Amino acid sequence: MQGGTRIETPATPRKRRQRRRRQAGFTLVELLVVLIILGLIAAFAAPRVIKFVGGAKTDSAKIQIERLSGVLDLYRLQVGRYPNEDEGLNALMEQPADAPDWEGPYLKKADALIDPWRRPYIYRFPGEHGDYDLYSLGADGEDGGEGEDRDLMSW
Repeated sequence: MQGGTRIETPATPRKRRQRRRRQAGFTLVELLVVLIILGLIAAFAAPRVIKFVGGAKTDSAKIQIERLSGVLDLYRLQVGRYPNEDEGLNALMEQPADAPDWEGPYLKKADALIDPWRRPYIYRFPGEHGDYDLYSLGADGEDGGEGEDRDLMSW
């Protein structure tokens, strides 16, 4: 070493491999920290996401009831009456025996007769609140309720 200059020898292949191994991946502690952070984020976000999903089902049921009401009105215009209670909403898919002017099917899929909670819409004719009553009992499947459990009606 002359004049304070230092000459570095190239690293041996063994030292290079050791250095690369130390820099190559994550440690177990680092992975655990990341998993804990992701868990905390999920714990705070999940209830909000579930709330939005419930609200979306309620909104979807409202829209489906409005659509079915329109289809029932079209049925009445063409057939001259609403389906009776024995025929029910199936009269929108299959021609009743006493409906010669039926021009259906009025719905493409039978799924349109099922609410977002996988239960059939309830149809009453004659209705207590109008010509007919069309409704869903909401998420709980029982009369009344609030929020996602409330009944959704055509009147």
